[in-house]
This record gives sequence, structure tokens and C-alpha cells, in this order.
Amino acid sequence: MLGRISPIGGINELASTNGCGRLWGRLDASALLGTYTSMDFIQLVEQSSFMVWLREGGSLWGYPAILFAHTLGLGTLAGVMGVVDLRILGFGRRIPLSSLLSVFPISWAALAVTVVSGLILLGSDAANKLAAPVFYVKMLFVILALLCTQQVKRVVAAGDGAEASGRIWALGSIACWAGAITTGRLMAYLGSVSGLG
Repeated sequence: MLGRISPIGGINELASTNGCGRLWGRLDASALLGTYTSMDFIQLVEQSSFMVWLREGGSLWGYPAILFAHTLGLGTLAGVMGVVDLRILGFGRRIPLSSLLSVFPISWAALAVTVVSGLILLGSDAANKLAAPVFYVKMLFVILALLCTQQVKRVVAAGDGAEASGRIWALGSIACWAGAITTGRLMAYLGSVSGLG
């Protein structure tokens, strides 16, 4: 069992004390809670064997696969919601509004894929991503988009005739999902993630 680890020694001390260089060995919870700052924890996650493999392994099953899952999840989520939003805005009036309630489980599954893959991507380069203001703008867009999505779901559940009350939510949903996708792409080009900040 590891003893207390000083914040100054940090990751190197943890790796050398563990014996085999792995960062997720048997850890004394009081040592982590008693001496680590949030930055130390971020470094611990980034330097875990899985995150190092993900970031530096060069395998298609590593970072590219997780990024693909994140893109697919977010694209599916925004795409499904885009169809529902457009119906509320008056496109495809022949489709009964209440029939679109059945697409929400697809959007929640896509959200789950997006959140899990997003957390893994964040863990692979957390210090840089958390230092980039564009990351927080993306998170704001995602939170606002999810709030709009919840309101859109209420409009869909109310059925035909409720479109007028939901138009502002549908427009907000489209704008926020577009903002989340755009800022997500900008993370590769702006701030400390790109090396420009």
C-alpha cells in the first residue's frame, strides 16, 4: 500500500513507488484525497497507461476510434434533433408531431456515446483542453442545447398544434447544436490544445 505522496513528487513518485510503473496500482485513498490538488489528479489521469496508449500508441483503435465514436454520437444526436426541430418549424407537416417522440431514445443513446467518448478524449489531454477557453464555450453550447432539447421533447409530446409554442426552442436547439459542433472543431485550432495559446 502506498503511503502519503507529496504534491511536489507527484506522478513520478507514484510511478516509482508502484514498482511496475503503472499509475493505477493499489492506491491509498487518503493519500490521494489528502495531498493531491485537482491539477495533480488531472496529470495522474493523463499519465495513466490507458491514456498514454490512447494518445501516443498510434493505433487506429486508440485516439482515432474514440474521436470517431464522439463524432458519430454528436452527429447522430444533432441530426436527430435537427429533424425534430425542423418539423416544429413547419417542415414536413405531413409527419404527425407526436410520432417523432419515438426518435428521442436514439438521441439519448447518441448522447451516452458522446459523453463517454468525450470524457475519454478529455482525459487524454485534460490539462490542455481545460486551459482552452473554447472548451468551456463548447460545454456551454452543449448544456444550452440539452435544455432546448428537453423543451422540444415537451412540445413533441403535446402533439400537433403545439408547434407555435416550440418554435423558439427549436431555433435555439439548432443554433446550440451547431455551436457545439463548431466549437468542438475549433478546439483543434484555437488555444493551448493547438499550441497557439
